[in-house]
Amino acid sequence: MDKDQEQHNDQGQDYKHASIPDMMKLGNERSTDTDVDIHSSGKRKRGWRQVKEYIHAKQLVGGEHQERREESRYDQQQNKEEGQHGDGQPLHARSKTQGRGKSHGKGQSSKQGQDGREERIPSDLDDVLERLKNELGYGTSFDVVVREMTFGERRVAFVFMNGLAKDTLQTEVLKRLTYLQPDDLSSDALHAFLDMYVPASQVKSEQDWNKLLTGILSGGTALFIDKEATALLIDAKNFPARSPDEPSLERVVRGSRDGFVETLMMNISLVRRRLRDPQLRYELVQIGERTQTDVCIAYIDDLVDKELLKSIKEKISMVKVDGIPLADKQLEEATVKRGWSPFPLVRYSERPDVVASHLLEGAVVVFVDTSPSVMILPTTYFDLMQHAEENRQTPFIGTYLRWVRFIGIFASLFLLPLWLLFVIHPELKPQALEFLGPSKTGKLPLLVQFLLAEVGVDLLRLASVHTPTSLATAMSLVSAILIGDIAVQTGIFVNEVILYMSVAAIGMFATPSYELGLANRIVRLVLITLVASLQVPGFIVGTTVILLFLCMERSFNRPYMWPFIPFDFRAMMNIIFRTPVLQNRKRPNLLRPQQLDKMPETE
Repeated sequence: MDKDQEQHNDQGQDYKHASIPDMMKLGNERSTDTDVDIHSSGKRKRGWRQVKEYIHAKQLVGGEHQERREESRYDQQQNKEEGQHGDGQPLHARSKTQGRGKSHGKGQSSKQGQDGREERIPSDLDDVLERLKNELGYGTSFDVVVREMTFGERRVAFVFMNGLAKDTLQTEVLKRLTYLQPDDLSSDALHAFLDMYVPASQVKSEQDWNKLLTGILSGGTALFIDKEATALLIDAKNFPARSPDEPSLERVVRGSRDGFVETLMMNISLVRRRLRDPQLRYELVQIGERTQTDVCIAYIDDLVDKELLKSIKEKISMVKVDGIPLADKQLEEATVKRGWSPFPLVRYSERPDVVASHLLEGAVVVFVDTSPSVMILPTTYFDLMQHAEENRQTPFIGTYLRWVRFIGIFASLFLLPLWLLFVIHPELKPQALEFLGPSKTGKLPLLVQFLLAEVGVDLLRLASVHTPTSLATAMSLVSAILIGDIAVQTGIFVNEVILYMSVAAIGMFATPSYELGLANRIVRLVLITLVASLQVPGFIVGTTVILLFLCMERSFNRPYMWPFIPFDFRAMMNIIFRTPVLQNRKRPNLLRPQQLDKMPETE
C-alpha cells in the first residue's frame, strides 16, 4: 500500500511539474501500460482528470504567464534582429519615453512602414495609457480623448480624437456595454466584446500598435481591454465635410450639379452611385510617413490594362515622403516626375460623371483624401481640351461648341505671335488682311507692351481669386478703366495690343483644363519673344520645337499627342466631331482596354 501511494505521489509530481505535451505523453504511457492490473484503471482516470484540471488552470490562471513568455520570446527575436544581444533588455522593459517603431524617440515617426515588422499592443492597460501619453500626446493635446470604464469587472479604455469620431455611435456602444455582468464574459473577453457586445457594423481586431494609432488618427475609436494584447478598432468616423456642390471650373448648363468634396468616402460614393458595376474596384493605400494620407486607386477590373494599372501602383508605392498635405498635386509631382515641363500629364476633374465616363473607357482614377480634385490617368493634349458641356448637347451643337473652343485655344497660342510677325514684316500679310497693324507704335516697343499686358492679365487673375465676391465687380470696373482707357491715352499701349491680348486671354480662360491654359500662356510668351528677336525663323523654329517636345512627351507610357501622333483616324474623328452615343462603339486604343467594344453589335 505504501508502495502504491509512493508511486501515486511520484505520478502527481510528474503531472505537477510537466508541461502539457509531457503530461499528455505521461497519460498515454499510463494508459498503455500492460504491467498494471485492473485496479490501475482508476489511477489512469485520476491521471487524466489531473491533466484536464492542469490544462484548465493553464488557460485561466497561467494565461498571463504564458503571454509574458511569448512576449519574452518575441523580444528576444527582436533583439537578435536589432543586434542587441549584449544588453539583454527586453523590448517591453525599455524606457517609457520611447516612441513608435524601433527608435521610440518622443515625437519621432514610426519605422514600422519601413522595416515591415509589426509592434504588438501591451496587454497591461496602464502600459497602454503610458504609451498613449508619450506617442499620441494624451494629456497634452486636448483633442486626444481617453475614457476609462469598467464592464463586467474588466477595465477598458476608449481612445478617439475629438472632432473626428461620431458620438452617437459611441453612445450606443456604451449603452450596450453597461449591461455586462461578470458572468457574461468568458476567459476570452476580446472575442466576447467583438462578437456580441459591441453594436457596430464595422469593427475589427488589431494587434499592431502602429496600425492602431493610424486608425485612431484617421477618426476611428479604439477599445483597449485590460489583460488583452489585442484591441478593437471601431469605425465611428465623422469627418468635417461640406455638401456636394457644382464645381466652379466645370460648370454646365444641363447636367448634374454635384461635385467632389474633400471627403474621400463621399467622393467614391458619388462615383459608385453612377457605376453599379461589380467589377469596379477601390484599392486603398496610405502615403506619407507622418500624414498617412489615404489614396484610393479606382478602376474597372475587366476593362483596365493590367500593365498600366501595375505601373501606376508601383509609382505610387515608391513615393517616400514625409507627407502630402497638398494632396493630389504633390502626389502627381512624386509619381509623374515631369521635371520642368509646363504641360500637365494628368487630367483633373471635380465632376463624378466625367470620372465615371473615363472609368468606362478603361482609365485609372486616383482619389486623394482632403482634395476635391480627382486624377485621371493617362491623358492626352486633346483630352485636356474637351468639356462635359459638349456631351450635354446634341451631336451637332456639341461639335460646334467643340470647334469654338478649339479656335479659342489656338488663338490664345498663335494670334499674338502672328500679329507681331505681320507688323514686323508687312509684306507677309495677305491682301485681305491689309488693315492689320497699328497706325502708331506707341512709346514702348511692341514686345514690352505684350509682356506688360501678360503680366497685367495675370495680376488681374490673381487679384480676382483673392478679392471677396462683393468687391469683384468694382475691381473689374477699375481694371477696365485703367487698362482699357488710361493706358492707351497715355501712350503706354496701342489699341490693337489691348484687343488681341483680350482675345488671347479669353481663349485661355475657355480652356477646360486650368493647367493646360497656364502652359499655353508660357508657349505664347516664348513664341512672342522668338518672333521679336528672330522674326520668321523664330516663329518656325519655335513652333517646330514645341511640337516635337509635345510629341516626345508621354503620360504613363502613352503618347501625349495621340491621336495626332501616332495618327489614329477613328479616334481623330471622335476628337474633331462629337459623335452620337450609339455610333461611338469603340473604346480608345490608347488605353489598351481588355474589351474594345463598348456595347454589343446590333443586328
